[in-house]
Amino acid sequence: MNAVGAGWGLSGRVLIYGLGRSGRGVMRFLAREGVRAEWVDARPTPEDEALASELGFGRGDVARPYDTVVAAPGVPIDHPDLIRLREQGAEVIGEVVVAARARPQLPMVGITGTAGKGSTTVLIAHLLRACGVRAREGGNIDPPLLDVVDDAEVAVVELSSFQLERVPGLRLPVAVITNLGVDHLDRHRTVEAYHAAKHNITAGQEEEDVLVVPAGLEIDTRAEVRAFDPAALRLHDGAPVLSPDDLPEGLHPANAAAALLATEALLVRLGRAANPPVLAAALKSAEPVAGRFETVARLGEIRFVEDSIATRTLAVQAALERARPPVAWLVGGRDKGADLEPLRRAAEGRVLRVIAFGEDGEALARGLGVPYDTVGGATGDEVMANAARAGLAALQGTGTVLLAPIGTSFDLFRDYKARGESFARAARALCTEVQA
Repeated sequence: MNAVGAGWGLSGRVLIYGLGRSGRGVMRFLAREGVRAEWVDARPTPEDEALASELGFGRGDVARPYDTVVAAPGVPIDHPDLIRLREQGAEVIGEVVVAARARPQLPMVGITGTAGKGSTTVLIAHLLRACGVRAREGGNIDPPLLDVVDDAEVAVVELSSFQLERVPGLRLPVAVITNLGVDHLDRHRTVEAYHAAKHNITAGQEEEDVLVVPAGLEIDTRAEVRAFDPAALRLHDGAPVLSPDDLPEGLHPANAAAALLATEALLVRLGRAANPPVLAAALKSAEPVAGRFETVARLGEIRFVEDSIATRTLAVQAALERARPPVAWLVGGRDKGADLEPLRRAAEGRVLRVIAFGEDGEALARGLGVPYDTVGGATGDEVMANAARAGLAALQGTGTVLLAPIGTSFDLFRDYKARGESFARAARALCTEVQA
């Protein structure tokens, strides 16, 4: 089971630790490259086992030594098995490093942050395509990065803190940090460790590379730092591109400002010019990522906005700031220790009423300083229907019913997508009922 690796950095014995979405992408890619590997997963699905068998990959054993371990982001970097494998001499990397070593001529733009990284990733790819660049997005956002590297002139990669724990030697010509807040303390334990993982996005950059950050964020880097300002959508030389007021609904100005600077830097890297009118037209035609501050229904002057993924304080705050007031704010799910004080400030003067639902909805609502109602139901769908109805009743013919829940979805739904889809169905059914 030797991995030849075609001379691109995977050598000796290779172990894929953790299957799932990332691991499947790694298996498919290594099989195409003619690289043999073994795999380990604590709870493999029948589909994962079938794919491994089809590709000729056998089960591994952490008691055996390996040269390279490609660890899925869902596996903590300090997992006892990974510690043991490193002690036995293995290098632990992730799919991003596999892509970088296998395709060293493929430029990559990396995007991370506590909030907005997925939307910014999709927007950068959209802007590059508008400029004639065959850009493909992947990584933490679907699809896996290794599924798109051979169909891309540029790879635009969303990078989570988990992925950035396993990127030794990764050098990105352009990197973006959208913001830094608090998240994943159950995994990283401290804010400092979480931020250190995020900072790894620039660890391998050199002086000729570019790091795009929010104005005011100081970070130790060798790269050229370019700061974005959501109040001014412009290029690095100050050339204006578009007024933030002209952005489509659902596009956050901060994400657009960061995307413009990153797109410009990558175009220059490719020897192409950034054309402000082309970029302005591309911004106007951009669509928000499904499930991220998406208007899912309208009833006259009332919009129903689904942002079920908004469970981080920064993401919820951004949703509140973008929603057209007055706002009926749907809050609930399972509390993961969000900092509510910034949300109290963001809600002041904008939120008319909080609609609390789910396991910790009322407890969260009590900490927000806004009048609230509670709703329940026998099923998740019934809860969402009752919440949408209560939100509509709280408004007087205008405003926004906003699902930006703070809590995770696992009390009532399998994931945030299922919760968002339930809210969208409820909102559309309610609009149809009222208009009938």
